Amino acid sequence: MKIYHFLTTSLLLILLSASASAQQKTFCNPINLDYGFTPIPNFTLEGRHRSTADPVIVTYKDYFFLFSTNQWGYWYSKDMGSWTFVSRKFLKPNHKVYDDLCAPAVWVSGDTMFVIGSTYTQGFPIWMSTNPFKDEWTEAIDSSRSGAWDPAYFLDDDGRLYLHHGSSNTYPLLAREIDRKTLQPIGQTVETISLHSEDHGWERFGEYQDNNFMPPFMEGAWMTKHNNRYYLQYGAPGTEFSGYADGVYYSDSPMGGFKYQVHNPFSMKAGGFINGSGHGSTYQDKWKNYWHISTMNIIVKNTFERRNGIFPAGFDQDGVMYAIADFGDYPQWLPDGPADHRKGTFTGWMLLNYQKPVRVSSTLGVWNANLAVDEDIKTYWSAKTGDKGEWIESDLGEISEIRAIQINYADQDADYLGKQNDLYHQYILYMSDDGKNWKVLVDKSRNKTDVPHDYIELEKPVKARFVKLENIHMAAGKFAISGLRVFGKGAGSAPEKVEGFTVIRQKDDRRNCWVKWRTTPGAYAYNVYYGVTPDALYTSIMVYGKNERYVKTLAKGTAYFFAIEAINENGVGPRSPVMTVE
Repeated sequence: MKIYHFLTTSLLLILLSASASAQQKTFCNPINLDYGFTPIPNFTLEGRHRSTADPVIVTYKDYFFLFSTNQWGYWYSKDMGSWTFVSRKFLKPNHKVYDDLCAPAVWVSGDTMFVIGSTYTQGFPIWMSTNPFKDEWTEAIDSSRSGAWDPAYFLDDDGRLYLHHGSSNTYPLLAREIDRKTLQPIGQTVETISLHSEDHGWERFGEYQDNNFMPPFMEGAWMTKHNNRYYLQYGAPGTEFSGYADGVYYSDSPMGGFKYQVHNPFSMKAGGFINGSGHGSTYQDKWKNYWHISTMNIIVKNTFERRNGIFPAGFDQDGVMYAIADFGDYPQWLPDGPADHRKGTFTGWMLLNYQKPVRVSSTLGVWNANLAVDEDIKTYWSAKTGDKGEWIESDLGEISEIRAIQINYADQDADYLGKQNDLYHQYILYMSDDGKNWKVLVDKSRNKTDVPHDYIELEKPVKARFVKLENIHMAAGKFAISGLRVFGKGAGSAPEKVEGFTVIRQKDDRRNCWVKWRTTPGAYAYNVYYGVTPDALYTSIMVYGKNERYVKTLAKGTAYFFAIEAINENGVGPRSPVMTVE
């Protein structure tokens, strides 16, 4: 009887684990990569942190290849959901370890992939590979003379190669043609675009676009060609701010004549669990859908504590470039065919446990339990130890339909520098109707991968009221969670339409406005939408627990159109009528 019970339990665990680990159809930002720790020494233990930024995705033989700052390697994926890491240090003997591919440039020509990191010094090679699925790289040239920081190489349809680059709060972005045979610069360097924060509110420096102690930074060039028009993208005003975003200029030439797109920034992730959508790259899947990967920020343990996020993007019928970031940190559909990205890729699975009751096994200092469900990646709960058996339990308030869970680890007291290839997380997720009798929901007690932002899409939805996460093994430091996020559908009704929606634009500074509305019963959050035409409200801001927002991202001389919708665990309420704001 005992043997039969053991076999039955083991089989159940295997089946449950397999159910959760079947090929997923969705993903959730920040994307779940085995992010390396900062390679730069002299940080205290409390300040050591995972970090990457400045991501580039290129497609190669129907695979996505992702390169990002200082990772001592790169990733590839067939479906954009599951990523495989290839360990590689693109270094020469005289280079310091932390110089490895900072803000890398990547491009593909035929069957060859090329890579180079940021540098203003001699001795940096351009690397090439015809088999980047493995660590098989050779030097295309042993030393590039281009001297570019935040470089972006663009191969045009006519076979000409261009370099756009720059990272400065003084100088504009620059461009130069590159010889295809020698990979060295030819012709003259030209200035392309500069910041104009006196007109463009979103380009102003500071967490709230209100800090004038230094000029804003322009960086992260990327070029996309669509319908014979060149779209030069850039990041501003600074990677350390929640308002970090990507703007775009367009031209009929890759080297000049650029005009500011009225809809800007075209990529901005404001509000919600994690902010930021700047210094990125735009690419297409095999169905020609556009996507934009960019830098998202945490900025708690260090100014450069950052992650990567992916957003649906595209060009509308008027040639306007956009990226859709409403529900940008909720579950999104992975590409599986041609899609209208103007409608976004949100699954409709709602957050079920925002500010709901939490119980934990222990608490370290001020990092209390409810910080794991406050929808802010900058805050977190930490147990006293990283030992097996520490746990956190989330009460959804009622029996709900659960579709997916995201586990965001906070790496409290992690003692690592640089990329570690032998780290892993192990845990078990349980579910319960009453908080007393528990069933295994997901068993990852034998997992051997590093999953700092693990996202589990259940093969079939389940119904439960309680979810418990029990630690088995930590990759690093204490058992600390910045977000235990449960997604699905509640048992009630979506909120009603928002009433009293008002937008007041500042008279003496048209870059600013105050958005206010009456609290909607049953709503825990709101999406504020705006755009430059009434049928294209591409920009959104997610606001939790408040009924107002100061918006400082507008452009002088531009009229805007606003709308709002309410959100709760049961769904999304109807959007308000579009309001014109002169």
